[in-house]
Amino acid sequence: MAPELLDLLGVGPITAAQVLVSWSHTGRFRSEAAFTSFAGVSPTPASSGLTNRHRINRSGDRQLNRALHTITLIRMRLDPATKAYVARRVAEGKTSRDAQRCLKRAICRQLFKILERSDRNDKSPLKISPK
Repeated sequence: MAPELLDLLGVGPITAAQVLVSWSHTGRFRSEAAFTSFAGVSPTPASSGLTNRHRINRSGDRQLNRALHTITLIRMRLDPATKAYVARRVAEGKTSRDAQRCLKRAICRQLFKILERSDRNDKSPLKISPK
């Protein structure tokens, strides 16, 4: 359905399958923010007093969140651009977990764009061959 997913670093057949199962069909999510909320990647305010911060959302599709976590770990280990992104976030004063949360959101945004594009290009109905 979306072979472009397998071209992304960190996305293997199992994680791509989980993303597609959670995606389900076009029109299920009205926006990228709705998809990230469904994945449990949207930021949740956890501020108190003068401290202004966010924590990771604990709700949503846990299997999709685990797939995003796997993609995040692989990219943090192998991709130089992702390493630079995490280093920049840590230099801004974020913890490693906060940087990982921001990275999950960016990956989710990337997956949403790919899935939306592939669904728009594939308007033909499914063809089932008789046996």
